[in-house]
Amino acid sequence: MNRIKEVLAEKGVSQTWLSEKIGKSYNMVNSYAQNRQQPRLEVLWSIAEVLDIDVKELIVSNKKY
Repeated sequence: MNRIKEVLAEKGVSQTWLSEKIGKSYNMVNSYAQNRQQPRLEVLWSIAEVLDIDVKELIVSNKKY
C-alpha cells in the first residue's frame, strides 16, 4: 500500500502534474494513487524526488507499533 494520494493532497499538487514530472501517464499515476497498482521501487524514488520528500513517506508501514 502507498500514500501517494495523501501526499499529493498534503503538497497541493495534482496527479496530472505528477504524471508530467515523472514521465508516466495520468492513468498510471491514478492507478498508483488509488492503490490499484503499486509502483516499482524506481518509480517511488522518482516520485519522492519530485515531491521533495523521503521515499518512506510514500509507503504504508506493515508494522503496528
